[in-house]
Amino acid sequence: MKTLPLADQFFDAAQRLLARVREEEGEAVARAGALLADTVAAGGRVFAYGAGHSALPAQDVVYRAGGLAVVNLLSVPGASGVDVQPAPLASALERVGGLARATLATSPARAGDLLFVISLSGRNTLPVEMAAHARDLGLHVIGVTSVRYASETTSQAPDGTFLKDHCDVVLDNKIAPGDAELTHPGVAAPFGPASTVVTSALMQAVVATAAGVLADRGQEPPLLRSGNIDGGTEWNQEVCERHADQVLWQRR
Repeated sequence: MKTLPLADQFFDAAQRLLARVREEEGEAVARAGALLADTVAAGGRVFAYGAGHSALPAQDVVYRAGGLAVVNLLSVPGASGVDVQPAPLASALERVGGLARATLATSPARAGDLLFVISLSGRNTLPVEMAAHARDLGLHVIGVTSVRYASETTSQAPDGTFLKDHCDVVLDNKIAPGDAELTHPGVAAPFGPASTVVTSALMQAVVATAAGVLADRGQEPPLLRSGNIDGGTEWNQEVCERHADQVLWQRR
């Protein structure tokens, strides 16, 4: 049998994961979407934090055409993505205790708000403490992670817990530990990470669900339009003015 090109193998792997998430996580997505809608309707603030490369799905729902205007990025300088040099510093900071508490203490988050915490492994100190301390402060927490990591790896958090242990809703992206879907006889290491594809899809599914819930209640969801279509900028300005207390990314 002819071997499929590696590009096709990757697409097939990503599609299988997406299909599995669609089938198995539908109830959790509905709960997360309803919680997001409740927070928006109550005038609460919504934040998204992603550890390491999990910062990408968090960024994908902030200031996004077709997305909710009220989602704000919660950033830990040096620990979100690979925007620092040397890049391994970000990984090291994920294992430092106390950063989550300091981040939340100096943020505009308050009781009744909603925080997405995205961490593929869900085992490092920073995302675990972020979720735990946010709940202590009265925030609702939606965790996006791979639950499988908790059964196949060891927690790096001081209390031995994982992100999934500190959430109101857990969205499982089904990614296997190591985040690599492909192998090749001539390549020593596995490759083809799909976590960003699947996790971003989960985040967008939750946002879409929330928009529908709000609309079904007779409330206009505060959605942004593209600034690259006629009238988009004006539309966005009006939406942001109506939700000024919730839209924090436009403040200095």
